[in-house]
Amino acid sequence: MNLLDAMQIYLRVAELESFTRAAESMGHPKASISTAVQQLENRLGTRLLHRTTRKVQVTQDGRTFYERSKDLLSDIDELQSMFLQGPLALSGRMRVDMPVGIANNIILPALPDFLRTHPQLEIELSSTDGRVDLVREGFDCVLRIGTLTDSTLIARNLGHLRQVTCASPAYLAEFGTPQTLDDLKQHRLIHYAPALGSKSNGFEYQQADGAVNFMPMHSMLTVNNTEAYRTACLAGLGLIQVPQIGVSSLLESKELIEIMPEQRAAAMPVSLLYANRRHLPRRTQVLMDWIAQQMQPFLQIS
Repeated sequence: MNLLDAMQIYLRVAELESFTRAAESMGHPKASISTAVQQLENRLGTRLLHRTTRKVQVTQDGRTFYERSKDLLSDIDELQSMFLQGPLALSGRMRVDMPVGIANNIILPALPDFLRTHPQLEIELSSTDGRVDLVREGFDCVLRIGTLTDSTLIARNLGHLRQVTCASPAYLAEFGTPQTLDDLKQHRLIHYAPALGSKSNGFEYQQADGAVNFMPMHSMLTVNNTEAYRTACLAGLGLIQVPQIGVSSLLESKELIEIMPEQRAAAMPVSLLYANRRHLPRRTQVLMDWIAQQMQPFLQIS
């Protein structure tokens, strides 16, 4: 097996942390995957992976080799397609992560047209409410909503998502419709916490001068994913504060009702993140431009 093929195999094993999953994803026998990585280690004179019966972990040398190999293979892909035009100009596999609601409501419905334009691309789309490790898990780019904390990544700001406060008709019939912040003392807020055990700040509202405040509220339920968040609200368990895009169809059908529009939570920033490499592969640039285009009608541009 040549060096470039072995590098491709190693990258896949490192990203998936499994020889078995790498073999399945690449359509190769597991034995050939293991042999290719072992031969690569012998050729380099260093151990790239720690192997146990339960897990495969990248060594420090393996991490360095992974990052340099990913850049090198991206360069080779660029060289191979540099002079191609039309639908064959972009090829290869890309891995992207985004929130579940964005994937289901915006990206996936439009994706067939994008792939018809670029039929040589293969996209792995992860949609989670958690935070993936872009570098360690081999993502080309991720779409994130909210304030960014990882300064090691390059961020492309797309704009902001408007937030709304919602309740179900059944909840409002039972508890009344709050009109003021003081009214909220008699109401319940469904708490959203990606990591259960963390404490919610309460009801968020933005003042005219832009300052963001929080008002503590009673809650009987905390959930850790957006689907449960919406479902709990539909069931009448309390109020939620959520990006409008995630509940737009429910608001139109009157299954949820927006309340207190003058006391909205601050709009949430939306960003595309990618690793700080010497240059970004053209296929990744094209994908990010397309994602930004799909998001544009739903964003407030700051």
